[in-house]
Amino acid sequence: MSVKILHAADFHLDSPFEALPEELATVRRREQRDLLERLADLTEQEDVQLVLLSGDLLDSGTSYYETQDVLFRAFSRMKAEIFISPGNHDFYSPKSPYAYVRFPENVHIFTSPLIGSVELTHLGCRVWGAGFNGQYSRPLLNGFVSPEDNIINMMVLHGDTGGGVYNHIREAEIIASKLDYLALGHIHSFSGIRQAGKTTYAYPGCPEGRGFDETGEKGVIIGSVSKTGCDLRFMPLDGRKYRILPVDLTGADDALSAVTSSLPWNTERDICRLILRGTVDGVVDVGFIKDSLSGRFFHLTVQDATRPAYDIWAQSGDDTLRGIFLRSLKEKYDAADETEQNAIISAVRYGLSALDNAEEYAV
Repeated sequence: MSVKILHAADFHLDSPFEALPEELATVRRREQRDLLERLADLTEQEDVQLVLLSGDLLDSGTSYYETQDVLFRAFSRMKAEIFISPGNHDFYSPKSPYAYVRFPENVHIFTSPLIGSVELTHLGCRVWGAGFNGQYSRPLLNGFVSPEDNIINMMVLHGDTGGGVYNHIREAEIIASKLDYLALGHIHSFSGIRQAGKTTYAYPGCPEGRGFDETGEKGVIIGSVSKTGCDLRFMPLDGRKYRILPVDLTGADDALSAVTSSLPWNTERDICRLILRGTVDGVVDVGFIKDSLSGRFFHLTVQDATRPAYDIWAQSGDDTLRGIFLRSLKEKYDAADETEQNAIISAVRYGLSALDNAEEYAV
């Protein structure tokens, strides 16, 4: 006997999307809610019996009315039993949405940091779980061992196998648990399907990226769990993607043409950061490039990481205003990280242009 599951985590509904203009941030929050409807469609298409949501379903302890409404409607559409383990962003408290938002009867929320279970006799399984009661959590899995019987034992849990204060989960504890499947949340990229002793475990990652630290394919885990093993796969969800596109401008006569020719097709739904690299003469007009290309993306930022084709520090030893200016910024440059160095190089180039009353700095 096996149980068909869908495992998802880290939706972070109602994220502020502070890096986007407010009108686009509003669109993104609406699209996050649409993910719940797509999840309901997927459970029907795949004949899912259990939905395991491993924490940070919400981004904080508050939520918009629209989100609460969609949660109820989408969960009501699902014929599956739904289990939620609150995480560090949406931890359970008497004032959290989990305490006052209306959920349909097929939703089970683990509100205690003590591991408990719900037995589903018609499916031949138990679902174990626990929830955060604050931003941080002690190790919750420590000391847990599932019963050795003919019932499938699964657990939904938010935690960090990498260590730290967000429910540190050690591999030895996973092995000792003797669970058939451990559905984890907290890490925002797909971990792959892993094995520790008899226990299969995985992070699905977030179902859709929210920033440039969440690039690549995003989705959920779907498949079957039984006493003899798991048959699980990662299923990407076709949502907006965050993309970082480096473009080398070395030797380019026209920066805009070089960038345009390097862009992939079908980027209209993407949130993109162009990073301009290489050695160039003069100053790259980042604003012009952004204005010319922004229509090809949902949102576009352009970062100038080019280097001048000449030695920009050549006159730093001069006993002049130019030399003093260069020495001051060279000291900051040497102590900076790459992002700060790029900004300092731009400042030097524009500063030298101002000293020469020139549109661009030229040697």
